[in-house]
Amino acid sequence: MRKHLLFLLITLLTAATCYAQQPAQTIAGSWNGSLAIGGTKLRLVFNITANPDGSLIATMDSPDQGAKGIPVTTAKLVQDSLYLDIKAIGGSYAGKVTGPETIDGHLKQAGQTMHIPLTKGEVAEVKRPQHPVKPYPYQETEVTIENKAAGITLAGTLTIPKGKTKAPAVVLLTGSGPQDRDQTILGHKPFLVLADYLTRQGFAVLRLDDRGVGKSGGNFATATTEDFASDAAAAFAYLKNFEGIDGKKVGLLGHSEGALVAAKVAAKHPETAFVVLLAGSAVPGTELLLAQNEALFKTAGMPEPQLQKYLQLRKAQFTVAATEPDIFKASQTIKQLEQEAKAKLTVEEQKQMGLTPQSEQTIVAQLSSPWMRYFLGYNPALTLQKLKMPVLALNGTKDLQVPYQQNLPATEKALKAAGNKKYTIKEMPNLNHHFQTASTGMVNEYGKLEETIAPTALETISSWMKGVIK
Repeated sequence: MRKHLLFLLITLLTAATCYAQQPAQTIAGSWNGSLAIGGTKLRLVFNITANPDGSLIATMDSPDQGAKGIPVTTAKLVQDSLYLDIKAIGGSYAGKVTGPETIDGHLKQAGQTMHIPLTKGEVAEVKRPQHPVKPYPYQETEVTIENKAAGITLAGTLTIPKGKTKAPAVVLLTGSGPQDRDQTILGHKPFLVLADYLTRQGFAVLRLDDRGVGKSGGNFATATTEDFASDAAAAFAYLKNFEGIDGKKVGLLGHSEGALVAAKVAAKHPETAFVVLLAGSAVPGTELLLAQNEALFKTAGMPEPQLQKYLQLRKAQFTVAATEPDIFKASQTIKQLEQEAKAKLTVEEQKQMGLTPQSEQTIVAQLSSPWMRYFLGYNPALTLQKLKMPVLALNGTKDLQVPYQQNLPATEKALKAAGNKKYTIKEMPNLNHHFQTASTGMVNEYGKLEETIAPTALETISSWMKGVIK
């Protein structure tokens, strides 16, 4: 869920880095290499600039993760050896310049040493063929929306079909993590693609920068799902009253955490025309995160005995974060649980499970955040039980973040309890968390795929929406 990507993105970002330098005049430029993670390769690029005095400055990119400009704290070239300190990821790189365009070196991070040779030059730009190109055959307007309850202004884009006097409309609600209006991730812009597709199909579409992101005001770091629901409610009210839109045909579409937000808003606004839940969850946060960890680490190849010990530890920590009201006491207990678990493991087991001093700090910080504590304690089924309007729930069978086997049945059970007879529940074969056609479903595969959203997903969403607003 939370692009966090809950714990996985931190694990991956914490496993990605490299760098290079040499006599300033020859070491300057971009250097690229790759890091092997979970059976796939994560590309890395290090951009080195030489100052007139010969000193070096550098940044790091991780194209497959959509990360650019990660600062390198210090960059030094001593004779033919390059040394890079990258505090942002808690790592360092040391390598020897072996030729005009090659560096052979190792990245050290979280107690691990990884061999990463570098080659001079930038990596090829990944293709994103589904990203629409202007001019668009519809009207595109920059909008601002006041959330008076929160005292903030949100910014976004509204696209409206040409030639429609009273268009049906939908608000797009982003997944977890600080998202811009296009939900940009790993070089993909799924909400740009989705808004373009739906607008061409006759729907007005509103998409917004999250609070504290892009041009929107507010503080993202202190916000919870409840706060995002407040923002979404303001967007829904704005769209219902916008000239040229049919106020009785305005729906909500949310992805991942956005699905939780969509359900929350719809539960309080029964006039909502329809709700689309993409990769939405319907079990308590503690259960979802445990299932997510199991799916991700099992696919990554963690040995079963270590996996079960890992899950037992995380379950105890998640429960504390969800139930202990005193945040200081919760953080101390979470830390103690981590240390007690490590004391019972061999050094090799700790390494297999990724339990390091740095990971301990990370897990305590994550489970102490307002968003995570709220998310872990929240049961979305109770909200879904209030929805009477048409609901479409789609989950991909290759989704490792919100496993469909756990969440689609729970979604249907909750909607049945609501007495809702207008819902559609559907598995999407071979689609991952972002509804891309996938092989593994792993997070580090997202950026490697050219497809942003599978055409079958786009068509399913559009056809269903057109059917319910007739």
